[in-house]
Amino acid sequence: MTGPATPPSTPSSAASGTPVDFTSGPPDGAPQLRADAARNRSRLLDAASQLLTEQGPERLTMDAVACAAGVGKGTVFRRFGDRSGLLLALLDHREHEFQGAFLGGPAPLGPGAPAVDRLHAFGPALIRHESDHHELILASRKDPLRPYAAPPYRLRHTHVAMLLREAGSGPDPEYLAHTLLGATDTALVHHLTKAGGRTFEQLEANWHDLVSRFTGPGA
Repeated sequence: MTGPATPPSTPSSAASGTPVDFTSGPPDGAPQLRADAARNRSRLLDAASQLLTEQGPERLTMDAVACAAGVGKGTVFRRFGDRSGLLLALLDHREHEFQGAFLGGPAPLGPGAPAVDRLHAFGPALIRHESDHHELILASRKDPLRPYAAPPYRLRHTHVAMLLREAGSGPDPEYLAHTLLGATDTALVHHLTKAGGRTFEQLEANWHDLVSRFTGPGA
């Protein structure tokens, strides 16, 4: 969920079965991390991930990560800039696994199943993934418009729009994709499950209903 990146130029890019790195790669023209720098970055993210699991995002400070990783605080600041940069990098770190699952993992979430089946599988997987990281996601949100430009969201939108198009949805699959993804929004899901009394099973059933409406006869 870092800076701007170019999404797949066509829907088929997301259907190749190869995970696409739209998260923590260096910007265009920037050098790749040296092997030792990449190892240090991975060690810092592993330490941050463990602290997040044990203590929550509110206790995730640059000092705490430096201490847990056994490095100086300056090393953490040089690698991530500030706490917001650390949170975004940690989200990127965890996003890779989810990308790999829906781009190249087993069907029906991954390639090899009909588009409608993949759509039905995608929503519940995304809801669970986002719920597992909702505290981290909410803590990293400073600009309310930034999530829509974030590379992971753009990749998910391209993926869902491609599946809707293949499934024969309405004339504007890009808009329908935004609508479907809106139903999985981290803050909304947290509100519905904590304050609204809904279960994850109910939210997943609602996702299936939306998919059926968008792809069924008359769509």
